[in-house]
Amino acid sequence: MTRIAIIGGHGKVALELSRILSAEGLDVTSFIRNPDHREDVAATGATPAVLDVENSTTAEIAEALRNHDAVVWSAGAGGGSPDRTYAVDRDAAIRSMEAAALAGVGRYIMVSYFGAGPDHGVPADNGFFAYAEAKAAADAYLRGTELDWTILGPGALTDGPGNGMIDVNPADASGGQETARANVALVAAAVLGLPSTARRTIEFRDGTLPVAAALEQVS
Repeated sequence: MTRIAIIGGHGKVALELSRILSAEGLDVTSFIRNPDHREDVAATGATPAVLDVENSTTAEIAEALRNHDAVVWSAGAGGGSPDRTYAVDRDAAIRSMEAAALAGVGRYIMVSYFGAGPDHGVPADNGFFAYAEAKAAADAYLRGTELDWTILGPGALTDGPGNGMIDVNPADASGGQETARANVALVAAAVLGLPSTARRTIEFRDGTLPVAAALEQVS
């Protein structure tokens, strides 16, 4: 796998992932909505490409994804109006899955969150509700595709240093769920190189095992 497409390329996780993959010698195309972010993306070693997935058709996304080996969805509306959250985190995400299949890109990594799913438990009057519903729908759709998908569910994101140490699928949440964005990027990079993680949902947080060793538990 040598050509990787990242959707949502200016996010903190995506920028770090671009740095990691580019340093490994991979050819990374990082898709961004805002042309002003080109320089930030290029500084990571990735090739910036402007693509507004919220307003792009499946065919347009497929054309952008052609000739890539894998796609990583790391985009999001970032809160705000529920309508836009559904438009990006659910509808555009689903179009990107259909586009990946149309373009012949079989490997698909979804960055979701710890606890995502139809039983997310977020009350309807909570500001997080639209996001929880959107991610539940997108993740469920992805699981029903024929793509070689992996869904990553990091805990509450922090800007702390990523030390490459995580706990995978922890049964006991009493130790907290904080997860450095840098560790999320390390996990995403690792699963791209692990076909055995396909069709798996991997929840994790900052923890005690090196990423490679932790992922052996789910490979």
